[in-house]
This record gives sequence, structure tokens and C-alpha cells, in this order.
Amino acid sequence: MKTLQELTRKNIWELAPYSCARNEFSGRNAKVYLDANENPYHAPFNRYPDPLQLALKDKLSKIKGVPAENIFLGNGSDEAIDLMYRIFTEPKVNNVVAIEPTYGMYKVCADINDVEYRPVCLEEGFQLNAEKLLAATDANTKLVWICSPNNPTGNALNRDEMSKVINGFDGIVIIDEAYSDFSTQVPFRSEIARHPNLVVLNTMSKAWGCAALRLGMAFASKDIIELMNKVKYPYNINLLAQQQAMEILNDPYEVDKWARLILQERTRVMDSFRLLDFTKKIYHTDANFFLVEVDDAQRIYDYLVSQGIIVRNRNRVTMCGNCLRITIGSKTENSELLAALRAL
Repeated sequence: MKTLQELTRKNIWELAPYSCARNEFSGRNAKVYLDANENPYHAPFNRYPDPLQLALKDKLSKIKGVPAENIFLGNGSDEAIDLMYRIFTEPKVNNVVAIEPTYGMYKVCADINDVEYRPVCLEEGFQLNAEKLLAATDANTKLVWICSPNNPTGNALNRDEMSKVINGFDGIVIIDEAYSDFSTQVPFRSEIARHPNLVVLNTMSKAWGCAALRLGMAFASKDIIELMNKVKYPYNINLLAQQQAMEILNDPYEVDKWARLILQERTRVMDSFRLLDFTKKIYHTDANFFLVEVDDAQRIYDYLVSQGIIVRNRNRVTMCGNCLRITIGSKTENSELLAALRAL
């Protein structure tokens, strides 16, 4: 791969980051805080939170099997996605390549940052062709986006093909593993030490049941993590989010139980969909949702909305004509969905 300095925008590489008060005394035995213009009353909320979330990263490190220095925490994974553009791409000069269909924020952030976005359609069965993806890159391509298990298709992509992309591209490869806790595929975060151009995303929103916290993770080389910390806003994760995340991380076995229940329900719901007259095809999934092709996605979507049941209409997404994306809810919620559809 190119050196990290070659890949990084010149102004970012030379950027002097904002030095916040909590960074300046880090490691010292401080007891009187008169440095940050804080109100001395209403503890603990009067104090700025740890800007690098060190205690939270230490706990995550033990669960995810990644050293704390290789972890970035963002305001949702969307912050990490946007930082990839701000750090590595020059507006109107560089481009990025991504699989298609996939998570929409990769393109949204490209548009916001005025960077050309090159989608490459997946093969039959929504699978990745590394050669085809790499063929879309050129000397100005800085990033390649891969999501596995993919959204909205639900399937894990072929791991060997993903490895070919990592090894065959001289820029940054980002693999979004937001739904990896529902998949049996070995996560790529275990390989960041072998691949200095690899960034792996994860989130507390899905299996951990903490979407309201807006807490995303990025795993990468220490050098990439340092760049992300240099560019991010100083206090991007608030104290309440850090505290709640610490609490949920105390019981990872409860999260494992939730994941098992969701997968059991996924089987039940998908089996029931196969018996519905309007179902044309159910796609394989490794996530907490599945994609189903029906005879008229808009009609069924509108009907469900009238019943107070909200699913995602993916009819206008590339390769997803007449498809609905169904998230697996609780047993009660799933039964209500199925009852409504049987009455259609």
C-alpha cells in the first residue's frame, strides 16, 4: 500500500489538533479543576467527559479482542464514516469505490464531502467479486467500502474475496461489520495488525441494543486511530453515553442471549413468510433482518403502515426491486406482523 502520509490529505497530516483541557493533565494526580471554565456545581455533569474514552476502550478491548490503542469511538459509526472522507480524500480530486447495493451513508458522506462515489454492483446472490471491484479503482481512489453482513441484503460477503480487495488495493479498505454479532463469519477486526490499510467498523446499536447511545467503533492501526482522534471533535462521546456503555458491557452474556433469541425468531418469521402467497423470494441473511421479494412491495408496505407496522421498502434500491427489508423484533412484534400479513 501507499504510505499513510501519501494517503492522508496534506492539511490533515499537518494539522495541529485542538488541545482540550482534559488531555493536558492526563496521567497527573489532579484534584482541583480550574482550567476549563466549567461550573463547579452539579457534579458529575459539570465536568467535560474523557475525550479519549480510555476506561470504555479498555473494557471494549477485552470483549472485542483488540488493543485499546487500536480503537476509535465515534458518535455512531456515521462519525467514523465521515472521518474517513475528511482525513483521506480531497474534494473534487479523489474518488471512492463501494459495493452496490449497500448502506446509504457511504454515498451521503461522499456527496457531503464532494468526492466522486463509484458503485460496483454485487454478483448474483449479492456476492462480492474482488476483481470487478478493484477494476473500478484508479490512481485517485482513496477508499473502498465493503459492508458484511451487508445492508440491505443481509448476507455476509465471501471472506476470501474481501481479503483479495484488502491485499490488492493500495489505499484504505473499510469493512463495516455492524451486524457481525449475528453472523458466524470470523470478523476482520482480528486482522488489523496484518493489514495497515484496513479499518473495521462496529457499533453498539445492533446486537448490544444501544442505538439511542449513538456509539460506533472503528478498529485500525494505531497510526490511523491517531489521525481519527486528531480530526474528531474534542468531546464527541458524552458522559451519559460512556456510562451507559460501561454498564451494558458488564454483561456481554445477556447480549449473547438477545442475539440467540433474535436468530430463533428470524427462522420462525422467514419460515412464515415462505407460506405467504405474495412472497416471491427470501434472500439468505446473516443479520438481524432479511430481504424478501414480494409481488408488490409498495402495496404491502402501505398496508402495513395503515396497520401501524413499519418495515423498510427497498423497492427503489439497485437490485432490490419489489423488496422489503424486515427487521426481527420481539416475539410479540413479529407475531403481530405475521397476523397482519395473513389478513391481507
